[in-house]
Amino acid sequence: MRERFAFEPVECLRGADLFQTVDWFENLAVYGFVHGAQAWLPCLVDRDSGRAVVLPLAFSASAGLQSLSNYYSSLFGPVGGAWPAATAWKELALTMRRQQGGALVDLRPLDAQGQFMAAMQAALRAAGYWVDCYDCFGNWYLPVVHASFDEYAASLPAALRHSIGRGRRRLEREGGFSLRIHSALGPDLAQAIVDFESVYAQSWKKPEPCPRFMPELMRMAAERGWLRLGIVQVQGRPIAAQLWLVKDGKANIYKLAYVQGFERFSPGSVLTAALMAHVMDVDRVREVDYLTGDDAYKRDWMTHRRVRVGLVAYDPLRVRGLAGAARHFGGRGWRAMQALLRGMLPSSTSTTNR
Repeated sequence: MRERFAFEPVECLRGADLFQTVDWFENLAVYGFVHGAQAWLPCLVDRDSGRAVVLPLAFSASAGLQSLSNYYSSLFGPVGGAWPAATAWKELALTMRRQQGGALVDLRPLDAQGQFMAAMQAALRAAGYWVDCYDCFGNWYLPVVHASFDEYAASLPAALRHSIGRGRRRLEREGGFSLRIHSALGPDLAQAIVDFESVYAQSWKKPEPCPRFMPELMRMAAERGWLRLGIVQVQGRPIAAQLWLVKDGKANIYKLAYVQGFERFSPGSVLTAALMAHVMDVDRVREVDYLTGDDAYKRDWMTHRRVRVGLVAYDPLRVRGLAGAARHFGGRGWRAMQALLRGMLPSSTSTTNR
């Protein structure tokens, strides 16, 4: 039985991002932190509808108040079924400022153009914080405008199309080739999770710092109907695995790996193509999101890029807040001055012995 996290019960709006659901935060809080999460879950209630919104936060003695997020999180935001008025967000920010760790606030990663970003930024300023933003990472994504996967595939770079075709032909010639996409609970999923972990352990990826997080995420996603777990096998040996999470018309490419030494089969590209065909032709998604990072290969599959950002706030009336603000804004000013000076200095050339 899966453990439960003491999360304030809220009703999520249909269409809410997967990373803004109770299920996501419960799994993250219980299984996604090496030393556990010291969580604080302030609740805002909409006076008209009575619906609640919860902002999952974490307290750190060294870093103050932070979003309940970490390296497993590709997006952060509140959970709820209504959007409170600006006065409610200000009340929350004032409450945050009164907390023991409220001298420093760091929320990330956020949608720079999202409703939460605008509301929280305004609320923190209204509560007396000094507020700033910073870039977290690039996020590549694909608005699905094609009628089918075949139409989309025709738009891919020629080198990628050839790599997929060549890899699949080599896999089929090798014998014993299979490609399965798992989405439901049961014995097959249990084995697929074992296969996923086997592939990951033999790939270039670092071991997961929280070993239970991924298996529990896959089981939870299967319960909710979000799971798309692809496994490629050759002669019974799993050589590539990818975890995609599909919710309300959006496919999130969450984790991928292949066994080193099988590069000649292009198993990653073959599996990505199969999963892309599934989410486009079966799930009929409107968007595919490659989530975290600017890896070069993502540009071949995606068409758009945006930046996920962080929001920091400092209480200038507390020593830790003022010290944090001095470091943050002072460092930013110093870097800006250096850039300005570099632009003003004439370029020079030098001669070196070769």
